[in-house]
Amino acid sequence: MKKITIDPVTRIEGHAKIDIYLDGDGYVADTQFHVTQVRGFEKFTEGRPFYEMPSITARICGICPVSHLLASAKACDAIMAVAPPEAGAKLRELIHCAQFAQSHALSFFHLSAPDLLLGFDSDPAHRNIFGLIEQDPEIARMGVLLRKFGQTVIESLAKERVHPSWIVPGGVNAPLTTAVRDRILAGLPEARSMAARTMDFFKGIVDKFAEETAHFGTAPTLYAGLVDDDGGLQWYDGRLQFKDAEGGVLATGIRAKEYASYIGEASQRDSYLKAPYYKPLGYPAGVYRVGPLARLNVAERTATPAADRELQEYRQRFGRMVHSAFHYHYARLIELTHALEKMERLLADPAILDTHVRARAAVNCLEGVGMIEAPRGVLIHHYKVDEKGAIRWANLIVATGHNALAINRSVGEVARHFVDGSKIQEGMLNRVSAVVRAYDPCLSCSTHADGTLAMEARLIAADGVVLDRVR
Repeated sequence: MKKITIDPVTRIEGHAKIDIYLDGDGYVADTQFHVTQVRGFEKFTEGRPFYEMPSITARICGICPVSHLLASAKACDAIMAVAPPEAGAKLRELIHCAQFAQSHALSFFHLSAPDLLLGFDSDPAHRNIFGLIEQDPEIARMGVLLRKFGQTVIESLAKERVHPSWIVPGGVNAPLTTAVRDRILAGLPEARSMAARTMDFFKGIVDKFAEETAHFGTAPTLYAGLVDDDGGLQWYDGRLQFKDAEGGVLATGIRAKEYASYIGEASQRDSYLKAPYYKPLGYPAGVYRVGPLARLNVAERTATPAADRELQEYRQRFGRMVHSAFHYHYARLIELTHALEKMERLLADPAILDTHVRARAAVNCLEGVGMIEAPRGVLIHHYKVDEKGAIRWANLIVATGHNALAINRSVGEVARHFVDGSKIQEGMLNRVSAVVRAYDPCLSCSTHADGTLAMEARLIAADGVVLDRVR
């Protein structure tokens, strides 16, 4: 049996490699997606005061620190048994929308657009952000400006673009000023115009990728996402819902503290990425997906007008339940539209200017769970503390972890269709990497081993024969 290794998988956040195993006839027999880094935030935070957790766990990632801040702060709210004041909750939601805008812009324009605009088979030396700038300067410019807008909003609210200390247990640590509100509102029309133009661009090219759409992780799975009481899309304060591949509701109304009744976690021997699964179906049958594609499958509507118009067209084109991972790109742009609309709606509410933005309390509960939607999917922070508030135990289930089993299956599907072992071409292997990019994984966020490390030591002779191995 021959093996092809893609190492590293490029244009993703974090480190991973893919092994493709070929049989004697050159056909793909098996594949394995390996996450090759491990980070131990759950372990080394033990003993720290619970109120430090937002600022510590935000350091997990420089791309989505706001998401970790919010999930962690909500877990701390539960430990204190408090709800943030109305203005504090609205400001948290506002910065969350800015995080979605900048993260979705980064994923679409910087990481995936080179494939979409330049072609999966184009010269890899040119297939990058610099080639994108050369090919279509306007698309590249919009990508930079949309991400800059989201980052600027974060900085305007929190005074820092990365790892801001503004989000704290009980709310936020400073109110919104009229000047900052007006400055953000002034930038929204241009941001919304660029998002609309990007959507029109993508809708004009998506049909060119019919083969990729048909083979980029199309195997039906379950889907999970947060919704409000009316089934609408909710990123900050909804309840978890699972749907099956046909759109049937399997479980709904799941509160943060109830997640462990529905989500199990398996360790994988070949990866440092945990593999969550839907407990009622068991492992590995309970594979499910999260993130933009899953959220639009789970939710009935976005509840903002422009995004709902785009969602209606999306469903008319591809059906009520969309399975191809290629359409994560399309769903991401719908969510970008929603994020900008939601920001405008929040800023129009006079209550957001209230100066009472934080509730304060000591330890009132010895356990707390925070659950939100990060740009890449459901994010859960679960803490247990002692009477003095020191962390005794922590568990993080990060969006890319939820998708671990589905990513592995999608890699296999793409490899079996596109890879010809008798004549290896770079474009074939790029498509295998591209299906990983479609999920927009954040691997540095997600690599938290659960009990058993996925470690193996091999003794290999000079002729390549494996003499011994220890697991």
